[in-house]
Amino acid sequence: MYCNYQEIIAEIRSRSLVRISVAVAQDKGVLAAIKLVQDAGIGEAVLVGDASLIRPLMEEVGLSANTRIIHEVEDSKAALKAVSLVKKGQAHVLMKGLINSSEFLRAVLHKEKGLRTGRLLSHLGAFEVPGEKKLLFITDGGMNIAPTLLEKKQILINAMLALHAMGIPDPKVALLTANEVVNEKMPATLDAKSLVEMSNHGDLPKGLVEGPIALDVAVSLAAAKHKGLDSKIAGNVDLIVVPNIETGNALAKSLLYFAKSKMAGIILGATHPIVMTSRAEAPEGKLNSIALACLVNSQ
Repeated sequence: MYCNYQEIIAEIRSRSLVRISVAVAQDKGVLAAIKLVQDAGIGEAVLVGDASLIRPLMEEVGLSANTRIIHEVEDSKAALKAVSLVKKGQAHVLMKGLINSSEFLRAVLHKEKGLRTGRLLSHLGAFEVPGEKKLLFITDGGMNIAPTLLEKKQILINAMLALHAMGIPDPKVALLTANEVVNEKMPATLDAKSLVEMSNHGDLPKGLVEGPIALDVAVSLAAAKHKGLDSKIAGNVDLIVVPNIETGNALAKSLLYFAKSKMAGIILGATHPIVMTSRAEAPEGKLNSIALACLVNSQ
């Protein structure tokens, strides 16, 4: 169980360095994050992209001149090369640089050269919430818009396997809905009931899955007792599975803007973890996402 990102970074530092393959690396924010990664002693990078644009930015952010660069000016080819380094085992984590997300994901999902596993790609967010005793994980608030029941199953599998890899062998999972009553007029409650049944039948990774469950019960034992609910995860939840992207987006931004939380996010479902942060994300936030990816990969 990790309370904050500093604990994750300290854990990764105790292991062997993780190599990060950056696709289209001529981005100042990304290179500043790689500098933080190197300074923290948790990883090293291979920078794929236009060397004439990368080198001056490296100098600007103070990144070591010894950092390896693979020169490729065409974005699509640079993305495929960065993916191939991971596929061949020459890097362990893939990171998006200055390239359109759809073009980047095309390289990830390339039939011959990509990192396909047959699983759905999904987003896992990790939140360091002030005053809380451990990180809170949320999926999928960043990729899949309105997942079907079978897609929710894949999203849940991705997230639970990632938590296992982080050293959380029995994650406590809340299938988020508006309340705890199964209601045919609320499809999310029907899906939650089905996912709990899948877990009970051993069709999901090991963990304690509850739902339908509202946010107050998931995060507060007092709320569960007030409602007269016998929840085994209330107030101690590890992972919240949201019913759609709007719920996940609103929950995440509420934590960031109202609770002043710190967030990291990675893409799961490929052969290796993927870092695909917003260009507006600060270098520290990018560092946290890289650290999370390194933790998932390093087990």
